[in-house]
Amino acid sequence: MKLRRAIVVLMSVQGQTVKDITVLMRVSEDYVRDVIHTFNEQGLDALDPKRSGGRPRRSVTRCASISA
Repeated sequence: MKLRRAIVVLMSVQGQTVKDITVLMRVSEDYVRDVIHTFNEQGLDALDPKRSGGRPRRSVTRCASISA
């Protein structure tokens, strides 16, 4: 995700239009605009993906079985 966001920002800086970026990256126009606006507001911190929504990751814990 971080690489994809960085590529979107780079393409924007190079003068590519939102439409061109969406075609080349196969993402929505809303995604491109969101990445660019967030980058303009937060700088490089915007490249880190925000984990939200969806099912939380499963945490695997192992229990030791004690047999006597």
